[in-house]
Amino acid sequence: QVQLVESGGGLVQPGGSLRLSCRASGSIFSIMSMGWYRQAPGKQRELVAASTSSGSINYADSVKGRFTISRDNPKNTVYLQMNSLKPEDTAVYYCNTWPSPIIVWGQGTQVTVSS
Repeated sequence: QVQLVESGGGLVQPGGSLRLSCRASGSIFSIMSMGWYRQAPGKQRELVAASTSSGSINYADSVKGRFTISRDNPKNTVYLQMNSLKPEDTAVYYCNTWPSPIIVWGQGTQVTVSS
């Protein structure tokens, strides 16, 4: 069973940066399309960025130009570089397959943007 472990979150001031990591167990990572999702308090989980196994990338409009998704297939890891962070980026961030999240959700990593 594939498991997901997210890390890299924290407290950062507006305008700051963070780099999130998500490591997946299992040998099929390289053929999976992966996405970063986030859930803010009182809101539904939403897609932030996605990377297909062929290299196509999609971003939510709210993060275009600020966030960058990348992946290291030999390390079974997908990253999310977040720059120019805003208070509205505050949420728990998760990774999962895309477009349909089919793996049991990990614990996520909390990102808090506040001065």
